[in-house]
Amino acid sequence: MVSGEIRLLILDVDGVLTDGTILFDDAGGQYRRFHIRDGLGIAMWRAVGRTVAILTSKRSEAVLARAKMLGIDLIEQGAEDKLPALERILGATGVAASDTAYMGDDLLDLAVMRGVGYPITVADGAEAVKAVARHVTQRSGGQGAVREAIEHLLCREGLWEAALRAIGADRGAG
Repeated sequence: MVSGEIRLLILDVDGVLTDGTILFDDAGGQYRRFHIRDGLGIAMWRAVGRTVAILTSKRSEAVLARAKMLGIDLIEQGAEDKLPALERILGATGVAASDTAYMGDDLLDLAVMRGVGYPITVADGAEAVKAVARHVTQRSGGQGAVREAIEHLLCREGLWEAALRAIGADRGAG
């Protein structure tokens, strides 16, 4: 599948937005750690009129809280088979698969990565995932890899300067 203009970015969570570690407290509560720079990258992507969705095989209140903080409304959790969830997201957005990037890191992501126009993975992604990715970040999951991927996409789409203006990062330049 040849990618066109990337208008939708779909993110896996564990191993992409996080480093894949899930911590448990004595009461069985789960904790995930998210990188702050990924949040600004997502804000930049959204500021230029692009859409972000989350697609994960796990269910977590922490993911819902982080998504709410970032203004992400399209969330598919508990999707062991990610292809039907991908179709729901595409249907909800009206974006073609060819105009979609998906960022995953492990074997459960392969089917979705093969089904979108621009598959992306993290530096520490599974080798089979790297083999189908069109872009591999230098950073590992949970270490700012999402931000790095978004910067790559913004440059690829010719939107870097517009994104900087949208967040006010260009003030004082020149």
